[in-house]
Amino acid sequence: MAPNTTMAAIFGRGRLIVGLDIGSNPFSFRDPLSGDIMGFDVDIAREIARAIFNTPDRIEYRVLSSSDRIEALRSNTVDVVVKTMSITCERMQDVSFSAPYYIASQRILALRNSSIAGAADLAGQRVCAARGVTSIGRLQSIVPTVKMVETTTWADCLVLLQQGEVAAVSTDDAILAGLAVQDPWLKVVGPGLGTEYYGVGIPKGQDDMVRFVNAVLAAITASGRWQQIYNEWLSVLGPSYIAPRPVYRD
Repeated sequence: MAPNTTMAAIFGRGRLIVGLDIGSNPFSFRDPLSGDIMGFDVDIAREIARAIFNTPDRIEYRVLSSSDRIEALRSNTVDVVVKTMSITCERMQDVSFSAPYYIASQRILALRNSSIAGAADLAGQRVCAARGVTSIGRLQSIVPTVKMVETTTWADCLVLLQQGEVAAVSTDDAILAGLAVQDPWLKVVGPGLGTEYYGVGIPKGQDDMVRFVNAVLAAITASGRWQQIYNEWLSVLGPSYIAPRPVYRD
């Protein structure tokens, strides 16, 4: 490990501090039997830890809500955020990002017996999303009369939908698939409303860490490890998905 780098400081501390949540099955959640935190994002974080420590287990998890992600990076209370975090120009004013490691499509989750089949059916309806996510603004731009209900976690949205307090939930397809798996009376409907590029959030100015994480993502893509992680957690979305092709800025 090169001295005087962000990675060397993390190595000296002895653990990688990762911000995520435990309510976004299958990206990051706590297994009810073992108590372990696991999922697609967790395995991406473990590969970053492996590259620093030569073992994936030297991680300390910090549970964050979606609205807490930026501040956790700005205050350097975490080394990275791996939490279905979309890369946006607005967020890049405050934090840095790796190259994309997943491309999601925003869709709608509704009850199987509902008449909701697409965004137009959400006019005037109450729709849930986790606070601080980009999917809120996109849906409001498509359906100006939608009434957004914001919660702390996606699990809260699931409960509101099951209780009939909202007509639908809207966010990225993989998160919705994880919610649908928990309740056979739910379905993901409609065409995609837009794409989201997930990146690893990194404190602003840590360009060495950005390059390091990008190298990790390139390595796991080339080795087939990314596809193994996808197959384990996200195969419900179909077998044809491949890792995003990275595009780097100078």
